[in-house]
This record gives sequence, C-alpha cells and structure tokens, in this order.
Amino acid sequence: MSVRILALVGSLRSGSHNRQLAEAAVKHAPEGVEVVLHEGLDTIPFYNEDIDVEGSAPEAATALRAATAQADALLFFSPEYNGTTPAVLKNAIDWLSRPYGASVLSGKPVAVVGTAFGQFGGAWAQDATRKAAGIAGAQVVEDARLSIPGSVIRFAETHPTEDAEVTDGLIKVLGQLTAATLEAA
Repeated sequence: MSVRILALVGSLRSGSHNRQLAEAAVKHAPEGVEVVLHEGLDTIPFYNEDIDVEGSAPEAATALRAATAQADALLFFSPEYNGTTPAVLKNAIDWLSRPYGASVLSGKPVAVVGTAFGQFGGAWAQDATRKAAGIAGAQVVEDARLSIPGSVIRFAETHPTEDAEVTDGLIKVLGQLTAATLEAA
C-alpha cells in the first residue's frame, strides 16, 4: 500500500526555511510514500462559521478539506512566531476541524516538524500545533518530531535537501508517520 502525506507549511515567506524543509520531505520520501505540498493556505480566510456554509464555503477552504480527505496523513511544518503556531497554520487546523462531528481531520495521523532561528528550533510552536491538531481530532504521532534550531545560519548557504542530518531526520519522521498510518488502516 502506498501512503499519501499532505504537507502544510506554516510560513508564507518566500525563501521560507520551513517550505524548504517540506521540499526536502517531498524529495526524500521513502519508496511507497508520496508527500504532496499543499498550496493556497494564504488565500483561506480566517475561520468564521458565518461563511462556512455547505455549498458556499470559500473555495480555498474547500480545496484544503478535499486535499486532506484524499491524504492518508498530514505533516505540518511549523516555524515559531512569538512562541507559538503561526496564524496561517492554526487557521488551516480550524477549517479542517469543521463541521463539528464530521471533520476530515478526525482520526487522521499527523506529525509536526519545523525549523526556526531560535535555539529550540520552534519546539514551542510545534507543541502548540500538536495540541491544536489533537483537540481537532487528529491522531497525533507524538514520537515523530524534528526541531531544527538556528535556521537562518544553518540554511544560509545549504538547502535542507542537501543537509544529511536533516534528511535523515525527515526520513525517520516520514517512516514513523507512515507506520502510524498503516496501523490505523
């Protein structure tokens, strides 16, 4: 069985190290695993029940839900903004958590990784993202972790796809997420 993992990146910045990390996951996915990078989180309006009406929800939110429904698992790439999850990633989780009782996120295996400039590599934001995804109904794979500190210096001249330690860490996380997905199937 092949496993399809949807990657959501919490940084909208061009040249984002977290986006580069996601690109590395796409490139180095093990055989039988497809990592698909979702585009368009920047076009999804903030969650509002008034606009989340069946048949007329925003197209970008509907596309995110459809991509999630087609995926076997999700991999969030989270930088850290002021010690927590970036709004764009939290907003994606909010949209995926609805409608209440019928969330496409419900029971779906999820892992959270990322990189940040600070000494802990965005660990606080990643923990907050795990918490939000778990409360939203996802099956958080707690042991699948990768926090890479010092991103501005570490990736100044080297793309994460060319960093052997990063690649090894991503392959390990993808393996853990895949194993959790196959167990859940």
